[in-house]
Amino acid sequence: MATQIATRPIPTVKEAPFVGSLFEFNIHRLELFQRVAQECGDVGLLHFGPFPFLVFNAPEFVHRIFVENASDFDKGIFFHNAFRPVIGEGLFISEGDVHRRHRKMMAPSFQPRQIKNYADAMVQYSEQIQNTWQDEALIDIGKEMTHLTMSIVGKVLFDAEVMTEADELGSAMTVMLEHPNYMLSHLFPIPYSWPIPRHQRTRKAIAILKDKMWQMIKERRSSAEQKDDFLSILLQAREEDGSSMNDEQIYDEVITLFGAGHETTATALTWAWYLLAQHPESYHKVQQEVDSVLQGRSPVYDDLANLPYCLQVFKEAMRLYPPAYAISRVALHDMEIGGYQVKKDQSVIVLPYLLHRKPEYFPDPEKFDPERFIPENEKALPRYAYLPFGAGPRICIGNHFAMMEGHLLLATLAQRTTFDLLPGQHPLPDPMKTVTIRPNKPIRMAVRKRQ
Repeated sequence: MATQIATRPIPTVKEAPFVGSLFEFNIHRLELFQRVAQECGDVGLLHFGPFPFLVFNAPEFVHRIFVENASDFDKGIFFHNAFRPVIGEGLFISEGDVHRRHRKMMAPSFQPRQIKNYADAMVQYSEQIQNTWQDEALIDIGKEMTHLTMSIVGKVLFDAEVMTEADELGSAMTVMLEHPNYMLSHLFPIPYSWPIPRHQRTRKAIAILKDKMWQMIKERRSSAEQKDDFLSILLQAREEDGSSMNDEQIYDEVITLFGAGHETTATALTWAWYLLAQHPESYHKVQQEVDSVLQGRSPVYDDLANLPYCLQVFKEAMRLYPPAYAISRVALHDMEIGGYQVKKDQSVIVLPYLLHRKPEYFPDPEKFDPERFIPENEKALPRYAYLPFGAGPRICIGNHFAMMEGHLLLATLAQRTTFDLLPGQHPLPDPMKTVTIRPNKPIRMAVRKRQ
């Protein structure tokens, strides 16, 4: 591939000598990214110690990096070293032919015609969890949404009831997801092989998760019963030459799906309920729509087309608080992107958190406004101005599943309950703990049962 000569200068953000933006990245990460956009515009350069990072913040750059030139980038050695100890070589970090083969094998399982079979289970678990809440009960809405989405992903992945283990598994998953964030946030992180308390906690959490996952895989291997969950589909999947994944590969894919399949949706739903509780007119509109369409019965998949405002709310929550707030890649060779030079081994970052706040696409960007996603407004957006699931050949394979789940859970819970935000709470998105932007503190809500 011929390399064009790029001559456009790259603006550099103001930063400290030697360490660059490293300290700010570890203390005020989202504010740092916003400052890059303010000082540099759509393209900016910052440094973590001696390592330069290019920030691209416009839809045309998303297209070049994630779609047109997708094969010219990978996730890089730092990313692999951060995630490999906790999720192995699953779809999230695998590269090249391995990634393409496994994604091709798994893709049919995530098509709308397949995932709609899980709608009833999503509704069932939503009904089940809200029956555990007493009227006027005080709950941590983030914890409850994690409990719910973990139960659902356990059912659709393994056809297993994990609700009774959700607290243990949820705690283990949270600890596990803290590890890659720690590794990516430090210029010289302590090697994982060193027996420091942080790494020992991570190993203990992984052991809990591995024990559960391996038990399920072995039970399914030894059973003649045919099931319709993702694990069964993975065990039966074949490549073009007839080969299948071994148990280690199955485990890596399962743990990846289990983590991503509950964490991102739980985070998005937590913010959605917080936003609705702050905007009672929108909350009332959700409940009016649900009451009108469902007439008191539980929703089914075919109802979703008649519940557009619920979907608009979920999309707007992910605009303001995209679970994957930053997506990075590393250049495999010298190239140019939009006239800017990108050198081999240089990291580039695309930030949905910033893209979703560009006023030319989303006027008054900090305002919660589900009307942004009525069909005519959404159609008017430039492609890749909104990317809660990434883009291109590495777009989140579970994007249809997550959208259906968020849509159904909002409708099901809004029908039976109202969540009132306890006063004095001002949660902020916290990218410092796990790989998503959970609230920085628990969001306490009171449950009011609807008649």
